[in-house]
Amino acid sequence: MNKLQIFVKAIYAGFVIGIGGIVYLSMENRVIGSLLFSFGLLTIVTQGFYLYTGKIGFVREWKELPDMAITICGNYIGTMAAALLANAAQVDIDSSKLVEAKLENELWNVFLLSILCGVMMYLAIDNYNKSKNIVFIIAPVMIFILSGFEHSIANMFYFNLAGSFQFKTFCYILVMLAGNGIGARVFGIRPCDA
Repeated sequence: MNKLQIFVKAIYAGFVIGIGGIVYLSMENRVIGSLLFSFGLLTIVTQGFYLYTGKIGFVREWKELPDMAITICGNYIGTMAAALLANAAQVDIDSSKLVEAKLENELWNVFLLSILCGVMMYLAIDNYNKSKNIVFIIAPVMIFILSGFEHSIANMFYFNLAGSFQFKTFCYILVMLAGNGIGARVFGIRPCDA
């Protein structure tokens, strides 16, 4: 797959994560909201879109890392597009309190919560690829949302929706990307197959 195709598929992935964020913020019930948010990852895996948190755990060679940078950029643009459309349509949602709480958390805590989310994302994709059972997509998404784990791409949407473009936001996103990557990579390492 060429770089442009990866970029476009990454934009689509970011956009559907944004749709998941819109529905999550629209729901009063967090459990139902987390269930409906999983539509984003279900769409990504069935359509073959490129989501950083769904791909980084499966990187096997250094030469694949530039594709992750392209994926992150595309994911960001997709989340921004979803946020711009939601704001332009005056959808009755607000992520400002959620964003404020995230930015008040200590960076170390954010990093650890991001690692846990990376683990969940790797297991979601790996288990789904092996079984084709959508429960393996839905359950990890619900777990990371209800547990307060930090998903870098979902947070890009929330930050964009709230208009939080400060330097601190950028730093937090970088920490989340690193944590998600580490969590996914740790579970993606297979020294031997049992």
